[in-house]
Amino acid sequence: MVSTPTPEIRPQRGIAAARVAAAAGSVGWRVRLLLFALFVFAGVTIWFTNVTLTQRFTETTRNRAELRLALYSANILSELQRNSIVPQLLARDPTLISALNSADYTQTTQRLLSFVDEIGAASLSLLDREGRTVATTERVKLGSNHRSEPYFVDALRSTETVFTVTPQDGVGFEFRYTRSVTVGSERLGVISVEVDLSKFERSWAGIFDAVFLADSTGQVILSTEPRWRGKSEQSALELVPATSAIERAIESTSQWGPASRALLSGQGVMRQEARIPFRGWRLISFTGYTSVREQVNGVLALEIMGFAMLLALAFYLMNRRSVAQARGFQQESAELRSLNTRLQQEIAERQRVQADLKSAEQTLAQSSKLAALGEMSAAVSHELNQPLAAMKTYLAGAKLLLERKRAEEAIVSFRRIDDLIERMGAITRQLKSYARKAGDSLAPVDMRDAVTSALAIMEPQLKARKIRITKTLPQSPAIVLGDRLRLEQVIINLLRNAFDATNASDTAAVDILLTSGEQVLLAVRDNGQGIENLDDLFEPFYTTKQPGDGVGLGLAISSGIVTDLGGRLTARNAANGGAVFEVVLPIYRAEGEKGDAAE
Repeated sequence: MVSTPTPEIRPQRGIAAARVAAAAGSVGWRVRLLLFALFVFAGVTIWFTNVTLTQRFTETTRNRAELRLALYSANILSELQRNSIVPQLLARDPTLISALNSADYTQTTQRLLSFVDEIGAASLSLLDREGRTVATTERVKLGSNHRSEPYFVDALRSTETVFTVTPQDGVGFEFRYTRSVTVGSERLGVISVEVDLSKFERSWAGIFDAVFLADSTGQVILSTEPRWRGKSEQSALELVPATSAIERAIESTSQWGPASRALLSGQGVMRQEARIPFRGWRLISFTGYTSVREQVNGVLALEIMGFAMLLALAFYLMNRRSVAQARGFQQESAELRSLNTRLQQEIAERQRVQADLKSAEQTLAQSSKLAALGEMSAAVSHELNQPLAAMKTYLAGAKLLLERKRAEEAIVSFRRIDDLIERMGAITRQLKSYARKAGDSLAPVDMRDAVTSALAIMEPQLKARKIRITKTLPQSPAIVLGDRLRLEQVIINLLRNAFDATNASDTAAVDILLTSGEQVLLAVRDNGQGIENLDDLFEPFYTTKQPGDGVGLGLAISSGIVTDLGGRLTARNAANGGAVFEVVLPIYRAEGEKGDAAE
């Protein structure tokens, strides 16, 4: 009775097992095809992402390097031009001429010291006709003889200002302007002005680049790598490769760390060159190319993580199906142990993926930091354009005044240039804190004074074009709580946009209206063609100007400044043509005035 059903049950189990095995074989073929298609799709996606992002990040890195190089070139040219006019002025100084005639130099050194701080030169020296230093701002050089020096000989032979570059043993090069002090046809001596270009080397050391300046012969005269000085570019790179020079530049700053060393793990270096319109000089920089690779790898890591999770899900489903198939076999316990082992492997794989994700997040954070540095360089370049344009106009006017023997009026122009230089320094200091919220440095500001000061700065542009300015200011003060420099920068940006908008108009006109009530309202209106796209107007890098005329940061920066001060900046098109920009700020009331209002 007990043994009779046994033969019947075993064949039924065998048939069921065969059917399950056949179904498993069919399903396994489909799963393998699906996995193969998934691998192909993942490979194509990762390849396309790698090619696309490499091109995009490379172009971004190149653009930022070019922008920094343009800024450095402008700084060097500005420093050279600013010092080139000093010898001509000092060569006509009556006190220095009288001292050379009488050989009484008791007051000459003090005279030069009174000029050096105002001019900003590294040092000033007065040499007699024999080449002896009779007055200098560096007392250790007093009495030294320079009769055989090229800059002294060339200055005596020429009637113009002479520029020379003199090698210094072990310390680089010395840059100097010299000019002979002449009365009639008699050469009494030579005035020497030393230009401090080494300060640019110190500022270049604070970036993730290696930079050098070469003269017309290709000789390196300034460099972030001291061992490059005095050599050609090829010889310098053979002595110290660009990657080592970049690492040395980074080590000289407090930003050096493991993340910085990661940028130099490869050998790729991007070379950028900019020509300075001065004696054929060239400025060349080397940027670590591996930073691009790091950014691309960060994105690729995220994609690989996503495909890994999808693959893990596929394997998980396959294992579930295997468990379901294993229920038809007598070896159920062995299959369950195998499934448990596989699940443990998947957990370990997921932990590895999580570790890769953490590494990718750190890489993306470093990439974001580099992007912020590039945007700050662009903002500094934009904010300095206006003072530089004004300085160029004042320099041209001073040249004409000097040619007409009106030295006193020329000195007024140089004082204005000095004020603009101070303003440029204040702008760079202000831009360092642009990303932070203002608060501690706020003070009561009369908007009438800010408008008047902004118009004074824009005076060169007003003289160059016939623009009718209508200014309406209240009789009583319009006080707001803010930073006067930042408020003036907002007004200058609005005026400059208004001037640019009226370029095509024969009867250009700009109206400025300032009112004070519960709030302070400043409106700037032009009679240009108006604004086509109001939605994107305050977005960074949005501009309707031609390339080279602007980078589209003025209105974005102005909007941020006004917002930080608790106000708003809006724009609209006027009914009868033109554009209107309005700045609304809360009026400032003293503590006593607030109490009276409450009563």
